[in-house]
Amino acid sequence: MNIPTKIAGRFPLFLSSAPLLPSSSSCSSLPSRGLRSLSLVPILHSRRLRPKMAWSLEKLDAAAFEVTQLGVVRPATEAHVDEAVEALRAGKVIAVPTDTLYGFACDACSLEAVHRIYEIKGRKHTSPLAICVGDVLDITRFAVTDHLPHGLLESLLPGPVTLVLRRGESSMLEKSLNPGLESIGVRVPDCNFIRGIARELGSALALTSANLSGQPSSVSIKDFENLWEHCAYVYQGGVLPSGRAGSTVVDLTRLGKFKILRSGSAREETVAILERHSLEEEGPSS
Repeated sequence: MNIPTKIAGRFPLFLSSAPLLPSSSSCSSLPSRGLRSLSLVPILHSRRLRPKMAWSLEKLDAAAFEVTQLGVVRPATEAHVDEAVEALRAGKVIAVPTDTLYGFACDACSLEAVHRIYEIKGRKHTSPLAICVGDVLDITRFAVTDHLPHGLLESLLPGPVTLVLRRGESSMLEKSLNPGLESIGVRVPDCNFIRGIARELGSALALTSANLSGQPSSVSIKDFENLWEHCAYVYQGGVLPSGRAGSTVVDLTRLGKFKILRSGSAREETVAILERHSLEEEGPSS
């Protein structure tokens, strides 16, 4: 990764003589809770909906610790979970890797932070944001799931799938998040770093792709380098393997039915799981 001359001349670099990455690793092999002894950049892959491509990591170099005017690039490790949560509680936006794309994240219950994400992306406020939670059981705090077949959520998640569910009257989400919509997209990425942040925050993260609206999605932090300055922190997780298709988005708001809203990176596997749980696919709207 090349260091811009202007930035290199203005800010110090924090270097380490020890190698930062082993030849192979696995985010999914790390413990789900506690995130103990995590000191390396995680490699993310789904246990259930595995990407067809092998993960390749770009080596972290000095630029991975490059200080920018309003943000700093850090490795996506347990050591940085607390600082990420502190930034979120202060109403800041961070950039994080997931099991599909890099995303911008903030506290879903902070109206100011949610507005900030829209400003960074240049996105219309009529375009809804998804949320990310730490564990499958957390979904019931924010959306209605009692109409779904037993075991369906656990079969799909954690993984590269966004489930569109009804918010319900008891949802803990602020009404200001996606106003006027009775549904919400929910993610539990197969990545312990972002899930650890959501657990520690004790709330949901508002999550969207880390790019300008209408531009290609980001599979490395270099892809959105022009937006780093708007983030409190940018967390480096290597080059993501799923391509730029993003998560598969499926509408599960109707009893016994499903509708694929975006094919994403795991359509085939997702449909197979849904049909195995006796859900029927809805046809296109007339």
